Amino acid sequence: MSGKPRSNGRTVAMLAGVVVVMGALSWAAVPFYSWFCQVTGFAGTTNVAESASDTVLEEKIRVRFDANADSNLGWTFRPMQREMELRIGENAIAFYEAINNTDQPVTGTASYNVAPDAAGYFFNKIECFCFTEQTLQPGERVEMPVSFFVDADLVNDRDAGRIRDITLSYTFHRTDPPAPRQAALDAKTEPTVN
Repeated sequence: MSGKPRSNGRTVAMLAGVVVVMGALSWAAVPFYSWFCQVTGFAGTTNVAESASDTVLEEKIRVRFDANADSNLGWTFRPMQREMELRIGENAIAFYEAINNTDQPVTGTASYNVAPDAAGYFFNKIECFCFTEQTLQPGERVEMPVSFFVDADLVNDRDAGRIRDITLSYTFHRTDPPAPRQAALDAKTEPTVN
């Protein structure tokens, strides 16, 4: 009978180990997936470039622009140009317009992708409104730029080499406004009354 409790204890330890490993894997899944998408361009994820391209080809590519907004956002959101034809590797700037149609400040965050998915790895953004949250006051209208280029390596890629039409799509989602930092600091420094 002394062998049975040891066997149960070993089983419980193994199950606890499985639970810990599964928890660690689920915790790491989101950052790993994000990293994987950025490195490979999977699911149309674009890259972020620190500077403009230094290789510009004569071959042209057309970039179409798409805009969507969650119904609970209360914004009108649209591209200011439907499409743009540019040379592969050429730096370009496109603009999107957002209007807050509500009577209160609204903060939104843009998610984005490109189609076809294989073009994501070669689509590079230098600056984009999608990198930060955007807060619009009641009735406010803004024009938001995105600076980008399509990497010249696209033409040599086995999967993406024939792509000459890319769609850049944004969807704005409502987010909680950033908490004022000073109010948080004041709350920490207020003396407690006993």
